[in-house]
Amino acid sequence: MSIRPTTLALLGLALAACAHAPADMPAPPPGSLADAWRQDVAAISAADDGDGRRQAVERRLSAIGLDWRPAPFVREDERGTNLLAPVAGAADAPLLLLGAHFDRVDTGRGATDNASGTAVVLALAERLRERPLARHRVAVALWDLEERGLVGAHAYVEQAGERPALYVNFDVFGWGDTIWMMSPEAESAIARATRDGARAAGIGLSVGEQYPPTDHQAFLKAGWPAVSYSLVGASEIEGILSMYAGKPPATAPRVMDVIHSQHDTVEKVDAEAAARALDAIEDALRRWDAMAG
Repeated sequence: MSIRPTTLALLGLALAACAHAPADMPAPPPGSLADAWRQDVAAISAADDGDGRRQAVERRLSAIGLDWRPAPFVREDERGTNLLAPVAGAADAPLLLLGAHFDRVDTGRGATDNASGTAVVLALAERLRERPLARHRVAVALWDLEERGLVGAHAYVEQAGERPALYVNFDVFGWGDTIWMMSPEAESAIARATRDGARAAGIGLSVGEQYPPTDHQAFLKAGWPAVSYSLVGASEIEGILSMYAGKPPATAPRVMDVIHSQHDTVEKVDAEAAARALDAIEDALRRWDAMAG
């Protein structure tokens, strides 16, 4: 997740004042779907720089069997490289674009922010390639330089990237009992499908417009349909929003003790929780696809 320059200094002071070492999460059983997701998080977050993280994502895209391509960009003196890949679907079908940023800040390993979201996109790409949607073509986009101001996502929109029927973003998908969904419309088709998917999976859901800044904003600014998902504890949401508003609560939410800090390592993610939420979102996307018929 990105931090606006106007709130960076205040939020940084708040994080420094309240940061402590959150507990490590247990590793999932070897060979499980949760373990496969965690391995992707570990591989991306093990890299020491942006190029290394991108190369880890490239290797995984190739292993899935996707014909990915690099999309270099220059925007406001920032240079980076997005990764784009078609997944499945008829060429004339409307596009469902799934995305997450793979870059990180200099502190920590960027496991929660945002190797976790990138790993969700990779898992969904593999599943939707094996069993495509009926009415939508699917592609994935992995963004560079989100932490510099959503630069990669803005570059895609500004460089005449294809407008999707829906862009679905994933950022900070580390643990918790609740899928946190940013949706401009609480009763949109994708919001209703997510409610049904979360209910079927027995996981909580919080839907609303208030949400930290991340790559979906580049799409919404252009008037393109977009939503974003995170996985957190329900009790964290109010505190997260307060901190981004420059009003830190007495006790910082776990997320704010982890992201943009030395604690952002693979040991902090809860792979079992992420796997349950991933299943719920795959179900939601399939329900949304069926609604288009």
